[in-house]
Amino acid sequence: MSHTGDLKKTALFDDVVKAGGKMVPFAGYSMPVQFEGIIKEHHRVRTHVGIFDVSHMGQILFRGPNAEKIVQKVTTNSMACEVGRAVYSPVLLPDGGIIDDVIFYRTGETEWLACVNASNKEKDFAWFVKQADGECEVIDQSDLYAQIAIQGPKAPTLISRIFGAKAAELRPFSFIELDYKGANCIVAATGYTGEAGGEVYVPNEVASDLWKELLAKGEDLEIAPIGLGARDSLRLEMRYSLYGNDIDETTNPLEAGLAWTVKFDKGDFIGKNALVAQKEAGLKRRLVGFVIDGKGIARQGYKIFSGDDEIGVVTSGANSPSTGVAVGMGYVPVDFTKTDTRFDIDLKGLRRAPAVVVAGPFYKREA
Repeated sequence: MSHTGDLKKTALFDDVVKAGGKMVPFAGYSMPVQFEGIIKEHHRVRTHVGIFDVSHMGQILFRGPNAEKIVQKVTTNSMACEVGRAVYSPVLLPDGGIIDDVIFYRTGETEWLACVNASNKEKDFAWFVKQADGECEVIDQSDLYAQIAIQGPKAPTLISRIFGAKAAELRPFSFIELDYKGANCIVAATGYTGEAGGEVYVPNEVASDLWKELLAKGEDLEIAPIGLGARDSLRLEMRYSLYGNDIDETTNPLEAGLAWTVKFDKGDFIGKNALVAQKEAGLKRRLVGFVIDGKGIARQGYKIFSGDDEIGVVTSGANSPSTGVAVGMGYVPVDFTKTDTRFDIDLKGLRRAPAVVVAGPFYKREA
């Protein structure tokens, strides 16, 4: 059953429904949670190629001589990069809490395009406008673009067929702008699955044409449309954080495993003082990855115990289709964060499942 009602529809809504998408409400949009089945779709991306309608994501443009100054102010990572490069960065509150995690694309010397999470679009836009304070233009372009993710080991072949070899050979976090049916679009070597491929930002008016062409030219590559369910299991296997689960305004980058995105030497930025203070005081908790030893699946909100002591909470968890093991992430005190540390996950009060801390992604592609 499709849930539409007052929900927004992406430019690809009709194509997605026609392809058999099971529609559910997500961040104010009617989005496909699955097509042929989450596990099948998951394996399709790991072995062949899948395309995702992620047009619910937001795009916010910073433009003007002071755009770099403002973008540096609102991010923890360094934005000192060339045109044609993208940078992943948290955006923080003054207390260090994470407003959102964002990819910033440098589209010109004085221009940046930020891709923000769907559930945070309005919040992010208001925050950016406030922080810019008239020093540069901040323009919400979310309703102008569709976004299609093309992911999987066969994705570069498909991207090359439609956009040319240069687009398929981009190094990670690079992008190019090119013409597609008379419309300017961005092809970026970014993604949320751990696989090869990219993400395409395309004006709404030609989005359906691109979706259809991808399915047609990818048929011999065994392409399939992929829903949000598999998107979540794919990102969890790579231990990529999901905003609203693993990170939010009550967490900071240092405890969330995102210290690599914090450049203390880049100059001042919002939240810097709070992070410096916490670094000096020492972290009290950290986000860890764990695997369940035996049966049971950890879900968001499940409590973590050491003996009789409640020590933390699960933020994400599922059965990993690629490994067949139940995996998860959660916040625990720093004393419980070393690899091979053991604790228990409370499964709705019914029983406890033993778990062990592991390092790195849950899934590693074989060379």
